[in-house]
Amino acid sequence: MKITTWNVNSLTARLQHVLDWLAANPVDVLCLQELKLTDDKFPLMALQAAGYEHCAVFGQKTYNGVAILSRAPLREVVRNIVGFDDEHSRVIAATLDHPDGELRIVNGYFVNGQAPGTDKFAYKMNWLAGLQRYMADEMQRHPRLVLLGDFNVAPEDRDSYDPVGLRETIHHTTAERDHFKALLDLGLVDSFRLFEQPEKSYSWWDYRMLGYQKNRGLRIDHILVSDALRPAVKACGIDRTPRKWKQPSDHAPVTVAL
Repeated sequence: MKITTWNVNSLTARLQHVLDWLAANPVDVLCLQELKLTDDKFPLMALQAAGYEHCAVFGQKTYNGVAILSRAPLREVVRNIVGFDDEHSRVIAATLDHPDGELRIVNGYFVNGQAPGTDKFAYKMNWLAGLQRYMADEMQRHPRLVLLGDFNVAPEDRDSYDPVGLRETIHHTTAERDHFKALLDLGLVDSFRLFEQPEKSYSWWDYRMLGYQKNRGLRIDHILVSDALRPAVKACGIDRTPRKWKQPSDHAPVTVAL
């Protein structure tokens, strides 16, 4: 089974990119972030024609929005963090049945935030705390679990092109990294780091200042798997190919093979 996360930065603008990528990479589950469209605008027919008959969608006009696309049926769909009041469409979870046992998938577009000390940074901290409580409960009920998406956190210095110059700025703060570690402490593991990876491996590059061409990137898109799934993880990698296409998303897809 292959599961992919991809912040497409507008599904309307990037639908053909998604279809083209899926044609070349027929993964079992694709989790999208930043749909930037309402549920009624979701291109369900096009994605079903591509083989993803089962789509759980949580859209929002202009901003945010997440979806889980699957070849197999999805059930127990839950939208947003249970117990956390949030007007934004950021999290969707669903259960996928598999011969080896059910698999819980939680797809999130984590809060970006701004500089420490701002209201948006405080919102990010509160949101991350709410997510941790939610995940603790989810993992009690679903031992085989994958948490993935755009985390908007570079968890280690090696996940940033300039860890010294950007130290304690957004995506790099100790507070954000502590929240990431707290998720791992629940019994999750960063599947990308289970394998030897090339140096300067990033999943996001700024559109400005030749960010991609100069590889001035961040690894902020992650796939965390529960301890029960860890033995099943066979590979995890970032596909930079779509970032080279015309008018790409600023993020690249990340895929785990179980």
